[in-house]
Amino acid sequence: MLGRALQEFGPSVSYRSQPVPAYAPASSRLAARRLRGAPVAALSDIAASSEAVATSSRSSSAAHSAREVYQLSESAVSTSASSAAHGAAGIDPTVLAAVAGLGLTAFTIKRILDTPSRTYDNNVGQEYDAWTEEGVLEYYWGEHIHLGYYSDEELARGYLKKDFKQAKFDFVDEMLGFSGAKAPQKILDVGCGFGGTSRHLAKKFRDASVTGITLSPKQVARGTELAQQQGVTNVKFQVMDALAMDIPDDTYDLVWACESGEHMPDKKKYVEEMTRVLKPGGTLVIACWCQREETPAAPFSPADKADLQFLYDEWAHPYFISIEEFGRLMNGTGKLQAVTTANWNQNTLASWRHSIWVGVFDPWIVISKGPRIWYKTVREIVTIERMHQAFATGLMEYGMMTGTKSLPSAKPADSASDARVPTTIGV
Repeated sequence: MLGRALQEFGPSVSYRSQPVPAYAPASSRLAARRLRGAPVAALSDIAASSEAVATSSRSSSAAHSAREVYQLSESAVSTSASSAAHGAAGIDPTVLAAVAGLGLTAFTIKRILDTPSRTYDNNVGQEYDAWTEEGVLEYYWGEHIHLGYYSDEELARGYLKKDFKQAKFDFVDEMLGFSGAKAPQKILDVGCGFGGTSRHLAKKFRDASVTGITLSPKQVARGTELAQQQGVTNVKFQVMDALAMDIPDDTYDLVWACESGEHMPDKKKYVEEMTRVLKPGGTLVIACWCQREETPAAPFSPADKADLQFLYDEWAHPYFISIEEFGRLMNGTGKLQAVTTANWNQNTLASWRHSIWVGVFDPWIVISKGPRIWYKTVREIVTIERMHQAFATGLMEYGMMTGTKSLPSAKPADSASDARVPTTIGV
């Protein structure tokens, strides 16, 4: 089983301070502290290690390369230590040197893979531009860059029997059902990626107009191209910052945000902006990777903090918050009611390892891209497995949040009447 082969390795690093939005709760501030790694390897060392990984990929899939690297690291380092301890007992010095060299090489590769490479630095748009241009993410994940949904029955049959890309369409339908929205006329998709969800909603609600926003110009171009190819005319895509949307108040009756909050450096502003552009009576629905709620009774351990820090820094996340904190932020707007939250770990967890297996079954696009993509893919596999472990152990949770914007109070019908339109509406 691939999961057994890819082991958890916490980065061997210490904390360094990093600005975090003033709004962030104490638990998020603590977890969001940056780490100071040992000096980064010289470029020549990284290139050599990359070529070592690339060589492994020539004879196996990228997923197997990651497994071999980690197994090699464990066995070689262990063997090297054992040999050193018994060196005086008559082991040939040449053999001892070779084993020590192998262990050092494996340790170097492991250290590189454990050192985050894409720490958040207002670089989210750039990273998604790169992923879009490479084409590997779209090839395997399809039009939707988010986790899929697996029903209890499908999980009982085995998640590998489900089409990986179809699971993402199913997720969109399940998220729509969770929101309670029925027939929205104006839809905003915040953090739309390639626009898969925007197009799916546009096809489902033919009379609606759908707008997708992202920080990535290349995603806008690709989303527009796919909409034209599919004949979807009621959708458009724009480059726009979700924290400063150039959109009037009360514009959309469904604001949709699927796995975009992870990249937001100010979660409070994120919720407030989406609430601002939402029409009274309209629905806000959010899906987001969340870290568990930290409490005095259940604090994060040093290992928890190290694991979270790796996940922040490898995929350009400033920090995560809990499902409970999202609920507090939504209620804190003073404009959302009937706020509902849920943890969808059970029905989304399979996506992580499923995404690895689709690469194992069909590795050729990665193989054809050359050493740089081989190395990057190995890094992605290691991170995906670490994501799986974090969600499987409960350190991370898959948060679902929805709420309805309150209707404004009406003016009195006349001076003799104090009758008013109800100020709330149910989901």
